[in-house]
Amino acid sequence: MENGVRYSDLIERLDMSKVTRFYWLLTLLATIGGFLFGYDTANIGSALPLIEKIYPGISGFVEGYLVAGASLGAAVGAIIAAGLTDRYGRKYLLIADAAIYATGALLSAFTVDLVMLLLSRTLIGIAVGADSGIATAYIAEYAPKAKRGSLGILQQWMITIGILVAYLVGMATLFFAPGLAYAVGWRIMLGVAAIPALIGLGYRFMMPESPRWLLVNGKYKEASVSLKRLGLNMSEEDLKSIKLSQPHRITPGVKRALIIVGLFFVFQQITGINIPFYYGPVVLENLHIVGKSTSLVTSIYFSVAASAILAVINVAATYIGFRYIDSVGRRKLALMGYAGMTFFGILGGILLYLKLDIGLFIAFAGFIIFFAFGVGGTGWMIQGEYFPTSMRGLYASLGAFIDWIANFAIVELFPVMDSAITIKNVEFVFGVLSLIALILFYYIMPETKGLSVEQIDTLFENNNLGQMKHASISMKKESVPADPK
Repeated sequence: MENGVRYSDLIERLDMSKVTRFYWLLTLLATIGGFLFGYDTANIGSALPLIEKIYPGISGFVEGYLVAGASLGAAVGAIIAAGLTDRYGRKYLLIADAAIYATGALLSAFTVDLVMLLLSRTLIGIAVGADSGIATAYIAEYAPKAKRGSLGILQQWMITIGILVAYLVGMATLFFAPGLAYAVGWRIMLGVAAIPALIGLGYRFMMPESPRWLLVNGKYKEASVSLKRLGLNMSEEDLKSIKLSQPHRITPGVKRALIIVGLFFVFQQITGINIPFYYGPVVLENLHIVGKSTSLVTSIYFSVAASAILAVINVAATYIGFRYIDSVGRRKLALMGYAGMTFFGILGGILLYLKLDIGLFIAFAGFIIFFAFGVGGTGWMIQGEYFPTSMRGLYASLGAFIDWIANFAIVELFPVMDSAITIKNVEFVFGVLSLIALILFYYIMPETKGLSVEQIDTLFENNNLGQMKHASISMKKESVPADPK
């Protein structure tokens, strides 16, 4: 082009691109880590009762670490990703994550003692954590703004599908080979995850690198190839004419974005969403929702089946978020989600005080519905879109680190809380925490639907937290995006 290319024009073309089949396939590949995250969340709940029989005398802390050790590893993985992804890009770290996860899953399946199992759970966590810090940032950098929410929330939908598949694998293993449950059944539950990890490892080599990351790092030839695969024909010479300012510094806007993302992730976890999935089969075992048996293996099967019902609800409810996040918006869905979580958390405590044990299942189901469409996917969505391109990998990974530390803390503490104050009071705690989140995010959370990621940068730079809500609502969607910071 004779007069060169303006960055704002290029971004406008990318943001207005038609979402083709390639975009969806690319996003599915990017979110395989989400599937593995979900699978790992639930498979340990199915395997834990069997592991406890194989290794009798497991302390409450070790039990908590078996469940939450992957979360601690995930926090480490997110920190590792924070230091690497803005320097080396998104694609090859996603490839490395898949390789590490496959290794950890295989080590879990072939473990020879409890120490090896604990270490393999940590290794799996490192892969999941690194992936969770990169995937939504990668998606945000190629997704057209009108569909960025739908594409980004696939991360959460894949998490829910992974949870469901983990329960189905557990049910199939216990149903078809109950006599082998102690010998190999739990190993199959843990090891099956290596299959999707290896599939992701192979196909992620075919993914294009993030075009925005390539541009801000001066890799114009690779950016041209990446953009062509996304439907934009831009020569290397055209891209070289783009003038970019790329200060790598912590600005007030970045700090504000990190505060909101960090707080959102903390409340996403400490309100208790993962308790039904990590501990679901154990907690629901005494309710006998699906059936009752004197056989431990059959009893585990029934409790896993009850948890699978919750997982189906989770998958279905996440579709609501997928369907409406780009029309209703991130903010409204999040507030509706926390409102519903408040109601069902408190309802669960009341029903349990009335000695209606089925109330726990009702509370779990309602809580999951509102979390799934309003809070789960929204958290991962804002993690990917709130930060400037030059620092998106770093701060999205720091957000994931906060999420995993909060996850580890609540899952590690739950057995202690359950023992000390019982599940009915734990439900009240989760309900009150959800109410606090509802009030907090009503005042500080902006609406970012329909905005380019560059416009979101501007929003955070020009407004303090108290102004964010009104500024985002009044911001003109048609304004020209600024150069990336």
